[in-house]
Amino acid sequence: MRPSALLASFLAGLALSAAVSSAEARSARQEVTPAEEREFPYDADIPGCQDPDILAKMSSQFAEKESKFWNSSLTILGYDRIERTAWRPWGLDYVPRRFCTAVATTSDGVRRRVDYSVRESLGIIGSVWGVEFCVQGLDRNLAYAYASATSCREARP
Repeated sequence: MRPSALLASFLAGLALSAAVSSAEARSARQEVTPAEEREFPYDADIPGCQDPDILAKMSSQFAEKESKFWNSSLTILGYDRIERTAWRPWGLDYVPRRFCTAVATTSDGVRRRVDYSVRESLGIIGSVWGVEFCVQGLDRNLAYAYASATSCREARP
């Protein structure tokens, strides 16, 4: 067999293998059990992005973290431009979560972007909803950093 024919055959085999793998992945992903139909089901009933309880919980946790870990008196005074960015972005079989973004005004007068998610049964002992958030520019321990220390990338879908 000529080298060019051998190379063509090899490349055709790779293309076929990739197509089969892609088709298998799609078919495997289509047969999912929605989280609401599990043996221990979720109900996907979680508060919205603008819910006062969500915003109050973020403000409280932010103030506590700033005080306790960073010896700072910084607090969040208010939120505006609140938007939902995604709802269950990874599919129906994952824990229901809503991703949001807002602009927070902190006590130093600076307006900062806040990325947050509200998640079902991820609060205290899995009994209530939970919220995780990142205030851009104040992720001092880099918990949500990806490309840069101020990006909060990992707090978004």
